[in-house]
This record gives sequence, C-alpha cells and structure tokens, in this order.
Amino acid sequence: MSPATAFPVVIDAARTRASLPFTRLIPALREAFAAGAQVPLRHHHFIPQPDGSTATVLIMPAWQHALLGIKIVTIFPENGKRALPGLFSSYLLCDGATGRHLALIDGNEITSRRTVGIAALGASFLARADATRLLVVGAGRIASLAADAVRAVRPIERVAVWNVNPVGAERLVSGLRAAGIDAHVATDLAQAVGEADIVSCATLAPRPIIKGAWLKPGVHLDLIGSFTPFMREADDDVFRRGRLWIDTYDALKESGELLDPIRSGVITPDDVQGSLAELCRGESRGRAGPHEITVFKAVGTALSDIAAAGLVWQDFCGTA
Repeated sequence: MSPATAFPVVIDAARTRASLPFTRLIPALREAFAAGAQVPLRHHHFIPQPDGSTATVLIMPAWQHALLGIKIVTIFPENGKRALPGLFSSYLLCDGATGRHLALIDGNEITSRRTVGIAALGASFLARADATRLLVVGAGRIASLAADAVRAVRPIERVAVWNVNPVGAERLVSGLRAAGIDAHVATDLAQAVGEADIVSCATLAPRPIIKGAWLKPGVHLDLIGSFTPFMREADDDVFRRGRLWIDTYDALKESGELLDPIRSGVITPDDVQGSLAELCRGESRGRAGPHEITVFKAVGTALSDIAAAGLVWQDFCGTA
C-alpha cells in the first residue's frame, strides 16, 4: 500500500468475491475454527414490521491476532416480495493493535460465502465420502452458492433445487447449468429430500419445511437458514432421527431450530454431538457410519467473518 492510502479503503463485492473462492475459504475456516478467536455474543435487535413480520439487526464483533472486525447485518424476511435480498451487511475491519479503521468490505459477499463455507466444512466431516446427489432448498443469495461450496468437499454429480417460489428455483438451475453443473428443478420436496445424499437448506422459513420422515439412512442435512428464535426449517422428527452437530454453542441460544425442540423436550443440549471447532480440532468424531443421519445446524459466527475478511485484506495489501 502507498503511504498516501486513505483509510478506511472500500473493497467492493467483486473484489471481495474474487478473494474468497471456496477452495481457499474452506481451509481458512477450518484453521480459524481450530485456532479460535475472541467472539462476544452478537447483539440482536428485533423490529416489528407493519406487515406482521419481524426485521432483525445483528451486530457481530470479533478479534483475532492483529485484526478486529465488526459486521452489521439487517434482515428483512419479506424483501422477496419487493424483489430485494432478505439480508444486507457491511464489514468494518480494524487494526487490532490501534483500532484504526482499515477497510469497509462488502459484507454481503463475506456473509453468504462464509455461511455456505461453514456448511461445506461441516459436510466435510459429516457427509458420506461418496455423496453425489445434492438438494438445495432455497434459491436466494446463500442458496445459490451451496452447490459450488459443497462440490469443493464432496464429489457432487447432480444438483436438485426446490424453492417455495418455483421461478427462483428455475433461475438458480439455469445458472448452475450455465456453469456446467447437472441441475434440475425439484417439484416434489418430499421426494427430492428422500433421493438426496446431502440436503442444504438455506431459507428464511418461519415454520418447518423439512420433515424427518423424509430423510433416508445415510443422508446429511445442513440447516443454515434459521438464526433467530422466530425461524425454523426442520420439524421435530429431524432431531429424533438424526445426530446433531452445531457451528457454535450460541446456536442453542439463538435459533428457533433448536430452542423449540429443547423447550418441548424433544432434545436437550446434551444431544449435541459437538461443535464445528471440536470437529476441526479432532475432539468430536463426526459421522460414525454409512447409514447414520447427520444434522448440522449453523447460525453463523463472527469468527468466520473475520477469517474471511482477513483473506480479503491480505489480497488487498498484496495488490495495492
């Protein structure tokens, strides 16, 4: 960087995306989860909307080594009706020694790529090694990246996409086919779940859309959409049938996915087999056999944000 560089620099979506290919991001996330960082519990602020929905503001700080970062996220679940993404975010990266604001990085790219990167990292421990059929549930920004991320860790040959709005599924399938991926629209969700080796569910659903009765032996289920108490993607039978891992133990406090079945006595916190950090450090075994149903619940963590932001900053410093 030139001594005359004005801080904070602005790193746009294209440059952020270019720094975070999944073949690079997933190993970096594995190292970050194994090493750890200082990650305070994120702040949630809930804002009732005139249409009856609830918007959410998240403030997510973390610091690791020489960097400190804060992400601000706004989630408006009804934005799909406005032809807008449901989530917007920005990431402020700071010098860990002085607090100097270094960069304002596109938080949408960081959030979407690290979210599916975390899911793929979980799948690298929990999905069968011979998994070839992926079902993506959802068709938004995060769901659109799921196939690329999972294909970085498993030999996926065929991708099905189901979305509550079939037009979104068709659009995503068209993009996947343009990238050379064998993809098709799933019209029957129950059948598609029953045929999949990996199900990646990335929606803003307020009520369960995945039923445990649909899960075949050996399937791996990613639940990466629910990150507030008002959201849930899977029914109670999913947790009765599958063994559960989580990205961080904050998931037990934040997601309706787990809060509801814990409250009703379907599961207890002791049913969690381990966290992603424990998987990365070898403290949790992961999948125990080919017929086991595995479930990975992620709510997102500022640890993954700062790991991704560090890669973006590293690239910027190398080219500025």
